[in-house]
Amino acid sequence: MKKNVSKQKNTQLKKNNIAGKKANEAQGLKKAQNQTWSLSIYVYWFIILFFIAATFYILGRSHSSFVPTEQTQTAEITEEVLLQANDYYESGKTKLLAGNVEEAITDLNAAIEAGNKEANTYILRGEAYMQLGNYRQALIDFNTVIEQDNLNAVAYYDRALLNMRLEDYDTALSDINNALAAQTEKPSSILQMRDLYAKRGQLNLWAKNWDGAIADYTNSLARQDGKVSASVYAERAEAYTAKNNYVKAINDYASAIRVISEQIEGVTTAADRELLSSQAMSYFEKSAALNIKLNDKEAARNDLQSAYMIASALMDKPSMERIEKLLAGVK
Repeated sequence: MKKNVSKQKNTQLKKNNIAGKKANEAQGLKKAQNQTWSLSIYVYWFIILFFIAATFYILGRSHSSFVPTEQTQTAEITEEVLLQANDYYESGKTKLLAGNVEEAITDLNAAIEAGNKEANTYILRGEAYMQLGNYRQALIDFNTVIEQDNLNAVAYYDRALLNMRLEDYDTALSDINNALAAQTEKPSSILQMRDLYAKRGQLNLWAKNWDGAIADYTNSLARQDGKVSASVYAERAEAYTAKNNYVKAINDYASAIRVISEQIEGVTTAADRELLSSQAMSYFEKSAALNIKLNDKEAARNDLQSAYMIASALMDKPSMERIEKLLAGVK
């Protein structure tokens, strides 16, 4: 009986030991699994962090390789944006020539905003602003060009015209001198030396610099570029008159009338013909006045009769009456 009980106890102990051993093995396995899981988590996050870092590195390189440099930006503007900017420029130029000044400014603004910052764009916009009487903005545009290129004869010339409108004749004369120097060193196809000398002659005439005016008008007439203007002869005649050189003045008025007679043949509008005819009539009257001072009454009478014929053709009654009185005084 005791043997059986003892045997049962031993058996139970063995079972308990086996159960304990299994429990310990289970705990060890669980602990090992926990350690393995913890290690897996670390590896997992390490991989994630590495992936993120690698991704940012790759994106950073990719971004830096595609960040437009100054050259690529310029190429992009030239190939894409500037094409549209040039379209705006051409449209603005066409509208300005057609007299649509405000629309021209709108297009030229768009051209500049789109990247066309060429000198011609600012010059055209400045000329448009000047036509509208916005002299401040026109001056800004001309100054912008000159700051970029101090040999831009067109910008100097336009700024001279602007300063003449502002009655700042000294500054205008300085600009014309700069335009002449720039045109000599860096010629522009837009300008002719003939016109530059004529404009400086006009400024010298207004300043009563008779010799300077005569020299400039003579230089203008000696040039082969551009067209001869009747006003150049007429204004040189005024300078000669101021110097009491009436013979040369009379010859210049005759030359001015000859130029008008040649020009009037190619005129297509009645308004232009009337304008040229009125100028010729005025030159005949001035020539008559000088012939009277020279006591050449016959020449004076011929001049006045020619002026009267033009006034009759124009049906200009006030001028006809004035010339009749002058004719009556020449006997």
